[in-house]
Amino acid sequence: MSNRIRLGMVGGGNDAFIGAVHRIASRIDDHYELVAGALSSTPEKSRASGQALGLPEDRIYDDFKQMAIREARLKNGIEAVAIVTPNHVHYAAAREFLKRGIHVICDKPLTSTLADARKLVKAAEKSDALFVLTHNYTGYPMVRQARAMIAAGEIGKIRVVQVEYPQDWLSEEQDFKQAAWRTDPERSGAGGSTGDIGTHAHNLACFVTGLTVESLAADLQAFVPGRRLDDNAHVMLRFNGGARGMLWSSQVAPGNENALRLRVYGENGGLEWAQEDPNRLWFTPLGDSTRLITRNGAGAGDAAARMSRIPPGHPEGYLEGFANIYSEAAQAIIARRDGETPDPDVVYPTIEDGLRGMEFVDACVRSSAKNAAWINL
Repeated sequence: MSNRIRLGMVGGGNDAFIGAVHRIASRIDDHYELVAGALSSTPEKSRASGQALGLPEDRIYDDFKQMAIREARLKNGIEAVAIVTPNHVHYAAAREFLKRGIHVICDKPLTSTLADARKLVKAAEKSDALFVLTHNYTGYPMVRQARAMIAAGEIGKIRVVQVEYPQDWLSEEQDFKQAAWRTDPERSGAGGSTGDIGTHAHNLACFVTGLTVESLAADLQAFVPGRRLDDNAHVMLRFNGGARGMLWSSQVAPGNENALRLRVYGENGGLEWAQEDPNRLWFTPLGDSTRLITRNGAGAGDAAARMSRIPPGHPEGYLEGFANIYSEAAQAIIARRDGETPDPDVVYPTIEDGLRGMEFVDACVRSSAKNAAWINL
């Protein structure tokens, strides 16, 4: 075996978009080798997917529990597992690997319910394993640039945070796999757009600013007839320290593909970043002209540089952002393997971030049910 981290995967079979994304992300910087998997909800599909990926026959599993038990006993068993299933499987799968000391890299949101999120936090606290949540937008270089500038006080004390994530792909009733489970409360959880993309927006706002949401007032809608989960959300936010904000998540906004956007305004200036133009960060000092900072360009600092691979002007985006989370996780896992102290610059979303995301979804649902009443998190 090489020195790569031995990786397993739960979910992510042949017809799963996000599974392929995780596999690509894990290999961009060559830190991982996929060696085992329980890749689908049925043994037949799991075996077909494992064979297509070239996995050894004896390391293609019918279910994640069987995989966790056997891999933990193997001399060269997996060191980490990527969990890329629908939300309702996250808790049970992650728990099985955590209790056997296998590091977990889990897709967001953390779980489908707040109760399961709290139980999973307790399981992680009892485990020696690391838990990484793939809020991949935190891995974008110019997101790290914005975070570093705010931490350095370049815009002063934060006053206003505006974050939005509109899409249009669920503007009509859809019957394909991705739409089916994401609009099903049994598999997705209590939040529709709030859980699917609202958690990304919430996490991005908190990651960049360093603030936490203390209370919120949410107005959720399910505009498509018959839909059981929200497909649009308007949320007012109150942060610790006095900052105020608004969050909009929508999957029924025609003309929007993945239009995640963040604006942060402080006493001395403002910052603006858009996911669909990810290599550019706009900075406006109070009373001065707006400045453009580009990835690896003039004005970009070390925090952005360590997330970049290529010279300025060449696009880096979604897959590279995902890869940065995997690479940060790899550095932490290798440090743990070697008994070394992790690099203090290594940053990735944790299980605590996942818990706060589930608290956000839960508070949105409760607030909306009470006519957008203010709810403390």
